[in-house]
Amino acid sequence: MMGGTLFFYFMRRYAVLTAQIFLGLLIIAYLADFTEFSRRASSWEGFSFSAGLLLSLLKVPFIVQTAIPFIILFSAITALVNFNRKHELVIARAAGVSAWQFLAPLCVASFLIGVAAVAVLNPLAAKAFAYSQEMEATIRGANPGDDGGSRMPWLRQRTDEGVTIIGAKNTARRGLLLSQATFLRIGEDGDIVERLDARRAVLDDGAWRLTDVVRVDAARDKQELSTVSIKSGLSPEFVEQQLARPEAIPFFELPGKIEVARAFGLGADAFAMQFQSLLALPVLLVAMTLIAATVSMRFARMGQSATLILAGILAGFLLYVVSVVVKAFGSGGIVPPVVAAWTPVVVAMFFGVTFLLYKEDG
Repeated sequence: MMGGTLFFYFMRRYAVLTAQIFLGLLIIAYLADFTEFSRRASSWEGFSFSAGLLLSLLKVPFIVQTAIPFIILFSAITALVNFNRKHELVIARAAGVSAWQFLAPLCVASFLIGVAAVAVLNPLAAKAFAYSQEMEATIRGANPGDDGGSRMPWLRQRTDEGVTIIGAKNTARRGLLLSQATFLRIGEDGDIVERLDARRAVLDDGAWRLTDVVRVDAARDKQELSTVSIKSGLSPEFVEQQLARPEAIPFFELPGKIEVARAFGLGADAFAMQFQSLLALPVLLVAMTLIAATVSMRFARMGQSATLILAGILAGFLLYVVSVVVKAFGSGGIVPPVVAAWTPVVVAMFFGVTFLLYKEDG
């Protein structure tokens, strides 16, 4: 039976190693994002070196949280290989400690890291990412030539002023702030009456407030206006459901967003999929730990086989890819979100447990 001292020794070593890998990835992600953003934004009028540093810093938590399964996979493999090289697992086995017992502290630590990622990192990343979107929209200004390759979202509204089609190159504040926005006013005959291109548009008090507007009427005459107000019957909740990215919604707000979407008669599959994926994250990290154990617990006098370790990394990568693909199906309503989120995790858990039972217990 493993004592408490040995249990916390393995857990502490594993947690320290995970923190080191996490910090290293954090620095790499920060430098990579700052380099890429600086390349794109260097020609923007509102760009400055300090603003780029801050904006990339705000994006880093959002980027890193997607890599947490790989962090756990690499740290678990590295920790078990180190334990083997220092003969600590051999000594533990000789003392009557089974493989399941010295895997327990790693699995518990992985589960707790998953809980912390969902309860702490995810809300922090969502808030920081939302602020970074708004900041980027401000820095971008009027630079229509660079849309980041993203798909332009469109909305349709009808008021007593007629029908308006609304599009934007970028959104912030979960869709309530539009950057490089386009408003197409449709007449009763279905023809475009006027087009309004605004550097910035904000939904506020039942109207869109447009700033730095270029108006083109049906006769193709252009007119520059500082501000324009367009009446809107769209509620902020509806716009948020249409334009907000599920990944940018904090975990604790997702259940409410799902209920609001259903109240509007909209599909809530994307929000439900994100919620279930976050719920399954702690168990997914435990599955990654078990996959790491299948390739790094075997004692080798001259060191672990590089081929075997590579196979474990590929297995973890395959699990992640399958999770992402199934998540796309769940977000699109093809597969129920609960099934899409939990099936890859459960299958990976069964695979890890079965393999370890075969190798350790025959």
